[in-house]
Amino acid sequence: MCLSGQARGHSSKETAMTDTETATEISTARGRIDDLDARIIALVQERTGVSAEIQQARIESGGRRVHLSREMEVIARYSGELGRPGTTLAMTLLELCRGRI
Repeated sequence: MCLSGQARGHSSKETAMTDTETATEISTARGRIDDLDARIIALVQERTGVSAEIQQARIESGGRRVHLSREMEVIARYSGELGRPGTTLAMTLLELCRGRI
């Protein structure tokens, strides 16, 4: 059961102040998440460019565009660090960077 601020011994002014502080804390944290998302997007875009360079070099040298054992290393690293969701993230990242196979 959730008690109101007054029922817990807090005045409505204290509760309002706490609510304001909570809203500020949430807003600040969301700003940090937005900044992190922007950095993640920029890193994915950078990774996509590097991946394109590697693919082009492999094709020009007569190799295949995709190196499956390397992709398995990437998936294993993400899975090892992040668990099952890391596998999904790695597979999505690989698809973004090299396209569908």
